[in-house]
Amino acid sequence: MRTQRSKDEGKESPCRNRRWPELEVGNTLNGMPDEIEGKRNEKPRIVEAVATDRKSIADALADAFFDDPVMTWILHDADDRHRPLTGLFATLLRMHYQPLGTVWTTPDFDGAALWAPPGRATVPSMTILRYIPQILGALGRHSVRALRALNHVEHFHPKEPHWYLGVLGTRKVSQGKGIGSALMGPVLGRCDDEGLPAYLESSKPSNIPFYRRFGFEVTGEIELPGGGPPVWPMWREPQSAPP
Repeated sequence: MRTQRSKDEGKESPCRNRRWPELEVGNTLNGMPDEIEGKRNEKPRIVEAVATDRKSIADALADAFFDDPVMTWILHDADDRHRPLTGLFATLLRMHYQPLGTVWTTPDFDGAALWAPPGRATVPSMTILRYIPQILGALGRHSVRALRALNHVEHFHPKEPHWYLGVLGTRKVSQGKGIGSALMGPVLGRCDDEGLPAYLESSKPSNIPFYRRFGFEVTGEIELPGGGPPVWPMWREPQSAPP
């Protein structure tokens, strides 16, 4: 049995007591094929994360984002990138995503999806200020660049109510097994049930075709300040179930 959340996780999530769609994830989602033909019959088990999962999820995401263009721009030194990435994701989880109750992972922490419900996509300024010591502890002198990038991207965030996929990542050894598709499943299913759109920013052009399979479409291109790499905002309208 998974442990309960600790008391330091902020206010009770408005999503925690909601009923999530019961999906057979990892095979198909909205009629779309899995990531690899040979893995169709494998159905990764997806669970909602709890506070005690934070360290393991942060480690998985640090592995997933080790060669991400934005992260390599923020943290140039490959020999010392995993540690600050782990600290960054642990801080994001604690200060914003886990209190919302919509972080999804697998029992073995192969990856994670960090979602925010409508109206909760951006991190409040006062929350960021409260966690400045943790951000500095994780990123050190690179903190200013990271915060500038975050602030710049948030200026382009849609105003229409939507679910926001802030982070999606799978450990390299677990990629190509349908885990990324499965991690998106619970919230995309809810979006379709409730008629709500979803939004994300892709930091890799090679990931755009993957997201398009689930109904996301590119809406522009955002250049990060200070000579940073571009990211591509993607929007998904709710999908109708096939007849």
